[in-house]
Amino acid sequence: MFRLTRAPNTAIAQIWADLLCEAGYPATVERQHLTSIAGQVPPDQCLPEIWLRHPEHEAAARHLLHQLAHLPQRRWRCPHCGELVEGGFEQCWSCGAWMPATDDDA
Repeated sequence: MFRLTRAPNTAIAQIWADLLCEAGYPATVERQHLTSIAGQVPPDQCLPEIWLRHPEHEAAARHLLHQLAHLPQRRWRCPHCGELVEGGFEQCWSCGAWMPATDDDA
């Protein structure tokens, strides 16, 4: 087992571990229950950690997490209600319509 990184919270740690596993890099979340003792020990020592089963997956796993952290942001106008949708959203927050297949920048 090899510690890859720490996550800011348990939810994000589990998402990262799930994505790594789906990509073929077996990973687990460790120390996810230590947040309850933050204050008795330094808070940065209580963060959940992502551990890889195989150390040889480190470079590819780090690359995958880097790509996840740097997703392109989009800006498009909803074809149904005309709302301007910004960020990584693929669904209109106003009417629920999905982003069109061709990205129409507003």
